[in-house]
Amino acid sequence: MSIEYLAGNHRSLPGSPQPYFLAAGEGEHAKLFADTFTVLLSGDETDGQFGMFTNRCAVGDIIPTHSHADTHETFYIVEGLVRLFVELPDGEKTNRLLGQGDFGFVPAGAAHAYRVEKPSLILGAATGGFERFFQQMGMPVASAANDGEPYVPPYPRMQAAAEAHNMRFIPDARW
Repeated sequence: MSIEYLAGNHRSLPGSPQPYFLAAGEGEHAKLFADTFTVLLSGDETDGQFGMFTNRCAVGDIIPTHSHADTHETFYIVEGLVRLFVELPDGEKTNRLLGQGDFGFVPAGAAHAYRVEKPSLILGAATGGFERFFQQMGMPVASAANDGEPYVPPYPRMQAAAEAHNMRFIPDARW
């Protein structure tokens, strides 16, 4: 499901593997809770191999623990502070405070969550197609500015987005 489907003519990516450029602030933007996600590259442009996005986020509560059965996810902190929580293959739970220039990787299947400790800009890359999760669950917006009221999606929309992207929420996880 593309942003074009969700929001009419807001599509700014080419939709197929071809060279293109985006100026600062361009991309496909969606508000989800207090964050603004911008898709820079989707699985459509990489034949499903990977997608890239940014997340401009405010300080807030922990993002609920979840896992992606078939999606690898990265966290590169462009600015700010983000605490990444992850369950290791042996079941041990760990966390790391990531600051500007720090990087975290969460492989497919690993339970994880994060909490924004200081307003942040995160650059993420994930298995192709997952970048559309933020658009499917969120609300299209015109810019990457993280202003305006938070968008809290109705529960059925959250469920549908999680199901479409093979994602599982783990509400009883404790970090």
